[in-house]
Amino acid sequence: MKLISWNVNGIRACVKKGFLDYFEEVDADIFCIQETKLQEGQIELDLKGYYDYWNYAEKKGYSGTAVFTKDRPLSVKYGVGIEEHDKEGRVITLEYEDFYLVNVYTPNSQRELARLEYRMDWEDMFRNYLLELDSKKPVIICGDLNVAHKEIDLKNPSSNRKNAGFTDEERGKMTELLDSGFIDTFRYFYPDKEDAYTWWSYITKARERNAGWRIDYFLASKELKDRFIGADIHSDIMGSDHCPVVLEIK
Repeated sequence: MKLISWNVNGIRACVKKGFLDYFEEVDADIFCIQETKLQEGQIELDLKGYYDYWNYAEKKGYSGTAVFTKDRPLSVKYGVGIEEHDKEGRVITLEYEDFYLVNVYTPNSQRELARLEYRMDWEDMFRNYLLELDSKKPVIICGDLNVAHKEIDLKNPSSNRKNAGFTDEERGKMTELLDSGFIDTFRYFYPDKEDAYTWWSYITKARERNAGWRIDYFLASKELKDRFIGADIHSDIMGSDHCPVVLEIK
């Protein structure tokens, strides 16, 4: 089974930049996207052979997630069931026979860490949500988690130490999540691989220099590790300031 996750930074713009060509070529069983930036009815995607599920933010042109899957899930949940966290379309949970798939777009702490306090609340809530699911069956989490976990996960760790996405607080929450029973699947296969990034700033033309951050992930419950086949980052795929990430499982 091949799973893809991609922060498209606006699906309408990404479609104009080759999204459908990549989607057809990669032939994923489950394809998750984040930051769709639209409302219901603002795009028509003809993805033959896939069921599609969308979670829209209340705010227009902001956030949003979607999942395209070949196999119809047993159930679908939009959000986490907590009103204050469910206004931005950030989570979709699909239940399958032997695992849950959670597609997430984690809130950014923003400039000058204006939203760090909310982010910390979100992290605790989301970890508890995942653990509740994990008590029933294994969980695969994918999406833009808006944190580079270790220094190896971004090009310039020293100069970004107190910036959104690389604060001690955010990194600590990621450690806490992994310690609670989940695996960073890319690092499972490539624990020491450097220069492996999934996001690059448009402003500084960082992609040309590969001065990036690895903030897009597939995490999975530890009990799934014997089913892992491989993980990858498709850094050659354009169309967004992020690139797709991949997990293959038995």
